[in-house]
Amino acid sequence: MSNTRPKTNATLAARVTTALAVGVLSATAMGGCSAAKPNAAPAPTTATTAVPTVAATNPLTGVGGLSQGPVIAVKMDDTPGGRASKGVDKADVIYIEEVEGGLSRMVAIFASAKPNVRAVRSIRSSDMELLGQYGRIIVVASGGKLSSLKDLDRSTLHSTINDRRQVGFVRDSSRPAPYNLVADLAKVSKAIKADGVRNVGFTWAVADPRLATAKSAVTVSTRVGTTRVGFVWDPKLASYVRTLGGRRILTASGAPVAKPNVLVQFCEIKADRSDVDVNRVPTMFTKTVGAGKVVLFRSGKRIVGRWSRPSIAAPTTFTDAAGKPLLFAPGGTFVALVRPGTPA
Repeated sequence: MSNTRPKTNATLAARVTTALAVGVLSATAMGGCSAAKPNAAPAPTTATTAVPTVAATNPLTGVGGLSQGPVIAVKMDDTPGGRASKGVDKADVIYIEEVEGGLSRMVAIFASAKPNVRAVRSIRSSDMELLGQYGRIIVVASGGKLSSLKDLDRSTLHSTINDRRQVGFVRDSSRPAPYNLVADLAKVSKAIKADGVRNVGFTWAVADPRLATAKSAVTVSTRVGTTRVGFVWDPKLASYVRTLGGRRILTASGAPVAKPNVLVQFCEIKADRSDVDVNRVPTMFTKTVGAGKVVLFRSGKRIVGRWSRPSIAAPTTFTDAAGKPLLFAPGGTFVALVRPGTPA
């Protein structure tokens, strides 16, 4: 049975109004032997000042209004067997992380849209650390090792797991297992009450003066584990399109997997001996609490900075070399979690 503890969404916008203040003073004439004093002039009336309401935006993309319903994180395949994927282009944020044997997986964050998503894969222990900054959101996964599932159950996250026969899953009969598991995020969203969007550290801005002197970067080439991860800047889409061997990665619908930003985040990555595959190869644990280097790619340019995050519940801070916030182009982000020293 799914974890359905009710939670309250964080309030992300405030409506400010100004009260009307009117002061009126009057004085009566004084009686007696002396001459009467003239009436005092009334105090001036304070004019009403209208304070405009600032429209709330999705803090995970910097565009649109506040998303309705819970945030959902889906563990997804990132190998040739899992392509073409379904629904990942609708994610607000896409993390690419190292697992076992040098392979990569995705953790796709959905708030703006709740599509059907394929191929859903298994949870890892480091996912709970990564996702803690999002609050009490929903995690969707096919299953996981016992140690990872215990870590999930001990966390503040809600979950729906296919191996536990929980809500939202169906098999795509046209594809082989394990690459055929589909999650219906609209169904999951209705079934499980969880937190909505909150600030996780992205600062959004349409323009950034630093781009004028930033180095050109129309292509991005990095590595997650031993998996090469590439992107190419498309001016027409105003986005970086993910590539494989120089060719664009498309979803099952034919849509490119593209976002305006690529963030390469350098993290401590070590073997998790509690989670090994059938060949006794351990998965990798990516530390996303701590600090390190980042490289932000946006608008075909490259800016180097730092990231820091003091605790699991805290958002991540992204700054440039001068300590000022990195500015992300509105529209969503790829985050490649890589080892120190990886090219970027």
